[in-house]
Amino acid sequence: MHIIRINDRLSVSAQPDPASFATFATQGYKALINVRPDGEEPGQPGNAAEQAAASASGLSYSFIPVAGSRITEADIAAFQDAFGSAKGPVLAHCKSGARALTLYVLGEVREGRMQRDEVEVLGRNHGFDLSAAVRWLDADAARVPKVKAWFDVRTSSVQYIVIDPASKHCVIIDPVLDFDEKSGATGTMNADAILAYVAAEGLTVAWILDTHPHADHFSAAQYLKGKTGAPTATSDHVTDVQALWKDIYNEPEIATDGSQWDRLFADGETFKVGSIEGRVLLSPGHTLSSITYLVGDAAFIHDTMFMPDGGTARADFPGGSAKVLWGSIQQILALPDETRLFTGHDYQPGGRHPRWESTVAEQRRINLHVAGTDEAGFVAQREARDLTLSMPKLLLHALQVNIRGGRLPARENDGRRYLKFPLDALEGSTSDFRGQGLGGL
Repeated sequence: MHIIRINDRLSVSAQPDPASFATFATQGYKALINVRPDGEEPGQPGNAAEQAAASASGLSYSFIPVAGSRITEADIAAFQDAFGSAKGPVLAHCKSGARALTLYVLGEVREGRMQRDEVEVLGRNHGFDLSAAVRWLDADAARVPKVKAWFDVRTSSVQYIVIDPASKHCVIIDPVLDFDEKSGATGTMNADAILAYVAAEGLTVAWILDTHPHADHFSAAQYLKGKTGAPTATSDHVTDVQALWKDIYNEPEIATDGSQWDRLFADGETFKVGSIEGRVLLSPGHTLSSITYLVGDAAFIHDTMFMPDGGTARADFPGGSAKVLWGSIQQILALPDETRLFTGHDYQPGGRHPRWESTVAEQRRINLHVAGTDEAGFVAQREARDLTLSMPKLLLHALQVNIRGGRLPARENDGRRYLKFPLDALEGSTSDFRGQGLGGL
């Protein structure tokens, strides 16, 4: 195997034998980055074997599997993070070394350390054709709208700013208010990072949008409204969710008219992001009020579908339906093939890095739960899988905040806020006790 030295910090190579990793360590390498998806070819060692060999050799290890034709911003950022955090020289590999070098140069150009015109020259100097990297950069520069994402590790949630570069207007989608269920502490680190980006880029926030009342994190919509003055919005079917959960929480004082938001969107309604028109697509099934925001060629599909290797959302929450979810998925997959799809969560199957962007064509072709099946098959598979899933750990915390549009409960006479938990209210949730040694409790 031939190792190609790019600079003092980076070398790239074709597929190495894990038995060689100890030798790499003696040669001074400190980190190994594997950018090959498992199963690309017979006999490939794979992520688990490489990770074990790297650990045994004292090398840090990162798994950033990408196909050359489907590189996204998340992949580039993951490579840059792994490369930048390494404690010394890095060996990055794929099948030939080309993808590893492509991820590196794309990150260098995006960070301003390399110019577009230098990319192909660098490739030729080391025996690689990097014309595809240049095409990626040109296509990325032409994309409208621009999309900036933040991944919240604690909740595996993805938050977005969607930008019209012509007017510098933007919308914020599904922002996270930090919450620690063990201590009861709340915080605004995620939301403040979004605000810092808005300020640094000179953006004007036109809307703060929720795709649905989330069951796994608190919404930061109200906090961001207070900081920006931008209106908040969600689906007009949020009233159905409010009515359902109001009864579950036994809180008759909760208004169920959606007045906690400034605007309730009906299916098919439009809104503006500067010069770009946005459109609302009702996408129920995961919840009664889930919607997709379609802005230019970008669709924000919340939890209807995850990345193709993650499949689709569960449909067993109160008000959920696998059959309805299938219909929503088909509406999304009827969009043009090249439509960019941005998901609301990523649970990093196989231990890979976080990813959140795909296309309609990609989802239709390889989604784990959708490709090659029909409605009956999907519903049977989805319902069977949902029976094996535990309830989200923040479900009862989050819904009482999020059906209020992200407002925390009012302070009581001691100045503190309190959450309320209904006991034994969710059918089937006692299955979470299995294997936890709770006996007859």
